[in-house]
Amino acid sequence: MLGVWLLLWGSVALGGRADTAFLRRAHDSSGHCTYSFTVASPVEAACPEAAGGVPELRAELAALAARLSRLESRERGVGASGPRGAEPGGARDPQQVAAAARLEAANFPQGKWSQMCPAAAGRGTVPEASAIRGAAARQGAPRGRQEQACGEGGWLSPAHAMPDPAAAPRWEPQPLSYQELQSERTEVPVSRLLEETALGRPGKEDSGCGQLVWVGEPVVFGRADSIAGKYGVWMKDPEPVPPFTRDNTWRVDTVGTEVRQLFQYEEAEQLARGYPAKVHILPRPLESTGAVIYRGGLFFQPRHSRSVARYDLRGETITAEREIPGAGYHGQYPYSWGGYTDIDLAVDETGLWVIYSTDKARGAIVLSKLDPETLEIRRTWETNIRKRGVANSFLICGTLYTVSSYSAPNATVNFAYDTATGASRALSIPFENRFRYLSMLDYNPAERQLFAWDSFNMVTYPVRLSRA
Repeated sequence: MLGVWLLLWGSVALGGRADTAFLRRAHDSSGHCTYSFTVASPVEAACPEAAGGVPELRAELAALAARLSRLESRERGVGASGPRGAEPGGARDPQQVAAAARLEAANFPQGKWSQMCPAAAGRGTVPEASAIRGAAARQGAPRGRQEQACGEGGWLSPAHAMPDPAAAPRWEPQPLSYQELQSERTEVPVSRLLEETALGRPGKEDSGCGQLVWVGEPVVFGRADSIAGKYGVWMKDPEPVPPFTRDNTWRVDTVGTEVRQLFQYEEAEQLARGYPAKVHILPRPLESTGAVIYRGGLFFQPRHSRSVARYDLRGETITAEREIPGAGYHGQYPYSWGGYTDIDLAVDETGLWVIYSTDKARGAIVLSKLDPETLEIRRTWETNIRKRGVANSFLICGTLYTVSSYSAPNATVNFAYDTATGASRALSIPFENRFRYLSMLDYNPAERQLFAWDSFNMVTYPVRLSRA
C-alpha cells in the first residue's frame, strides 16, 4: 500500500506542475494488481536510439532471411528432381540439408526475438520477421518460441512470453532384429489341476501319498557297456544306514548264470561314468531283476529258489533268508518278458514287499508284506491280475501298479490294486518304453520317481499322484 500511495502523491505533484501524467491500473500475469503512470518529456520530442542498433538488427535479419531462402530453395530442388541423396551440383543429401537448417534456427540468438518485432499498430509487418517465423516452424522450433517471437499487436518481450515446454526427445528408429518364439499348450482338466500334486513338492499337510495319475518321460542316467548289461537292476536306498547315504547308487548286471557282482557308486554321476567305488561279491548268486536296496541291505532272490535273502551292505554277509510258501520260481510265473522274474521285491512308503504267484492263485499276482529284518511275512493279498499278462509292476503307497508291455513304445500303466480296500481297477496312464526292452521297474519313495532298466539303459520316470 505504501507504494500505491507514493505513486498517487507523485501523480498529484506532477499535476501540480501542469505536466500531463497518465495513471494505469491492470493485472499482471500472476493476477496481482499493478499501477503505472507515464509522463511526457518536457525537453525531448522523441527517444534517441542506440547508435547503430536498428541498422545492425535489420542487417542481421536480411542475412538470416537470405540464408533461409537458399536452404528452402535447395530442399525444393532436391525434392523435385535429381537422384535420391544428392543435390544439384553435387550438394549434400537431404538429411544433411535438414540438419543444417535446424542448426541455423537453433543458433539464432534467442535474446533478440523480442527486439525484432515492430509494433503492429501503424508499422505494418516486417517481411524478414515473417520469414524467420516460418523458417522456425519448418525447422521444428517449439511452439512456445514462435509465440514468444510475436504476439497480437506486436512482438512480446521475454518477460511476457509463454514458457518453453519441455522438449520431447527425438525418436530415432534403429534396425531391429526379431527372434521367433514357439509355444506349446497342454490341455489338462481343471479337476485334475485341483486334485493332483507333484510328489516332489508335497504341501505342508500332504503326506505325499495318493493314486498314480501321470508318468513322465524317461530320463537316462547311464548305460551298460557290455552284453551282460542288457538286463539289470539299479537302485538307491530310500532309508540308508550309515556310512551310506541317499547319494549312493547300486547296480547289478543280471545276464548270466552266476550273477554275484554288486557295483557300488558314491553318486549317480559316478554311475553314468561307469567307474564303481567298490564291487561287492555276493555269497550266493541272485536270480533275475527283482532285487532292491532298503535300510542298509540288498534284498534279492537267490538263484533256483523260492526264497528271499538279505545281504548286509556294511557287514558284507547274508543276515536273513526266508522261503515264500508256494511261490513259483525259475520260470513258473514270470512277467510277460520272461527272464525268471517269478519273484519281484519292491519298496514303497509303507515298507518292503514281495510280488509273486502261486499254484493256488492260478498265476494271479500275490502280494506279501515282509519284515525287513527277519523277512517274516506280515500279511498277504491275492489279486485278480494275471502275472504273465503284465510286463512289470511296482508299489506306491500300498497300491500295486502294473505295466502293459515291456517293448511297445506307447505302453500304459493298465491296472491298480489297492491293498487298503482289496479292490482292483483298470487304468490307462501312458508309459513310454523308449528303448523297447523294459526288464526292471521299481519305485523309490525317497526320490519319488520310478527307476527302470530299459535295454542297457538306466532311466528314471517322474510321477504324479492325486491327493489322498
